[in-house]
Amino acid sequence: MSEEQLRQMARERARAKIGFYIHLTIYVIVNVLLFSIWYITLGPSGFPWFIFPLIGWGIALIVHAVATFYGKSMEDVEDRMTEQELTKLKAQESK
Repeated sequence: MSEEQLRQMARERARAKIGFYIHLTIYVIVNVLLFSIWYITLGPSGFPWFIFPLIGWGIALIVHAVATFYGKSMEDVEDRMTEQELTKLKAQESK
């Protein structure tokens, strides 16, 4: 890979990480706000309704984190699938 390609790949990864950290920050701020609303209006004796968006959005945040830090780029997946299909087609053609 050329220096420019590596730089572009690094830039894309950095943008993905920045996007995740923005998502995480908004998640924390909004859920603290929802918890505060619940606490002020109903208090500890009320039904903790804030837990539903906390869990639902938390699952989405986990998926975002896995995709950002552990997932392969779509180009890698596409390249691997292309190679698999090419192998299949060559095998069918040789029969």
